[in-house]
Amino acid sequence: MGTNQQCWWVYLIRMANGHLYCGVTTDVNRRFEEHSTHPTKSAKALRGKGPLELVFTYEASSKQQAMQLEWQLKQYPKKKKEALVAGEISLL
Repeated sequence: MGTNQQCWWVYLIRMANGHLYCGVTTDVNRRFEEHSTHPTKSAKALRGKGPLELVFTYEASSKQQAMQLEWQLKQYPKKKKEALVAGEISLL
């Protein structure tokens, strides 16, 4: 990647109820920490759903690709997301 280009990531977080949340960020560790411990910075869908577990990350080539992959993942049925988390299929 070029020196000016920021890395973007797509990630999946498993909630205590087993549901998977998908998001994009430039810093997976920071964002997961926000979701886990900062209710005001956490996604509303994750509030009160802990403990949370980061189960999948994928580095995208650009913000645009990350957002496209996020949309794609959100269309997947749960079984396909679980296969992705298990490493049985790849994102691309």
